[in-house]
Amino acid sequence: MALTESEVVGLINVLPIECVASVLSFTSPPDACRSSSVSTSFRSAAESDAVWESFLPPQYKSIISRSADSSSSLCFSSKKELYLHLCDHPLLIDDGRKSFWLEKMSGKICYMLSPKDLLIAWMENPHFWRWTSLPDARLPEVAELIQVWWLEIRGKINTCMLSRATLYTAYLVFNLSSKSRGFVNLPIEAAVRWHKRMVFLDVKQEGVRVFNPRAGMGSFQELRWREGDGECPKKRGDGWLEIELGDFFNGGDDDDDEVEISVLEVKAGMLKSGLIVQGIEIRPKRV
Repeated sequence: MALTESEVVGLINVLPIECVASVLSFTSPPDACRSSSVSTSFRSAAESDAVWESFLPPQYKSIISRSADSSSSLCFSSKKELYLHLCDHPLLIDDGRKSFWLEKMSGKICYMLSPKDLLIAWMENPHFWRWTSLPDARLPEVAELIQVWWLEIRGKINTCMLSRATLYTAYLVFNLSSKSRGFVNLPIEAAVRWHKRMVFLDVKQEGVRVFNPRAGMGSFQELRWREGDGECPKKRGDGWLEIELGDFFNGGDDDDDEVEISVLEVKAGMLKSGLIVQGIEIRPKRV
C-alpha cells in the first residue's frame, strides 16, 4: 500500500540529520535551499556547514588567503553565509590584479583579470594608455586608451585555478568614452585557446566612411556591419559592456594547462581611442 505524504515526511524526520546532509551535499545550492520546506529535519540539514562546505570549491581557503582582507573574509557564522558572501561580493586577490567570486547557482569559480594582469601593447607608454580609477569599476584601476593604431590585449589563466568539468566563457569587460573613435563597425579578432572569432566593440547599422592611411591621402573606405559579421557587445547590469570572446572546457586533467585569451586589431590601420578596459572575465557558460 502506498504511503501518504504525511507518512513519507514522518519517515524522513526520523533520519539522522547527518544522513540527510550527506544526501543534500550531492545536490546543488538551489536544491538545498528548496529542501528546507520539506521537513524540520531537512531544514536543519540544509543549513548545516557540512552541506555548504561541499558547495564551496576545494581551494577556496587558499584563494581567500591571497586577499588583503583574508582574515575578515573568513569571519562568518556559517559556511552558508560565507558561500553567499563570495557570490555577492567579489574578492580582490593578488594585490588587486584579479577579482574572484562564485557563481551562485553552482558554486563554480569565476575570475576577472585586471589590466594589470594582462599584456597590453604600449601600456607602459603614457602617450598611448593611462591608468585611471572609476567609481563603478570592480577593480582599483582600469586602463584607458588614449590612442593606438595597433590594439593588442592578451591574458592567460591556469586551469587549476578554475572549477573542473566546467565549460567556461571569456568576456572582455569594457566601456567606450564619449570621445571614442576608430571602433565603429571595426572587426576585431578574438581568440580563446586556438579558436578565433570576429567581434565588434562598437556597432552602427549605417555605413561609416573612415580614412584608410594605407591607401594614401584622400582615400576612404566604407565599413558596414551586417547581421552575422560577428558578435556585438551587450550592456551589463553594472553599466559596463561585455563582448563574448569564446569558450573553453576545463576538464581538470592537466593541472599545468594554460588558457590564452586575446583581443587583436592589427590590420585596419585605423587610429583608435576612448576604449576603457576593466578586464577579462572568465565565468561558467550559461546554457
